[in-house]
Amino acid sequence: MFLHIISARYVDRYKIEIRFNDGRIGITDLANSLNGKVFQPLQDLVLFQQFEVDTELGTIRWSNGADFAPEYLYFLAFRDLPELQEQFQKWGYLPAKVVANV
Repeated sequence: MFLHIISARYVDRYKIEIRFNDGRIGITDLANSLNGKVFQPLQDLVLFQQFEVDTELGTIRWSNGADFAPEYLYFLAFRDLPELQEQFQKWGYLPAKVVANV
């Protein structure tokens, strides 16, 4: 199954509550992700709040063309859940576990 966003709503500061197509709902904090030419303008909270769900892309986007991969938003929302650690490793958001040969 491809991961995509069903709905999203602004919460506070740089936090967005997101409902994913797997049924999970989580809060994504993008405060540390707004760097670079496309994302830096989103540090303006007025602009940040003006996102929309792009059903074609399956993610949220802003009028300046900025968007994040739904997998990255999912990772930010659920990074501490033990049952998702292996998936986050596969996606490259966490380092793979090293198994020592004994």
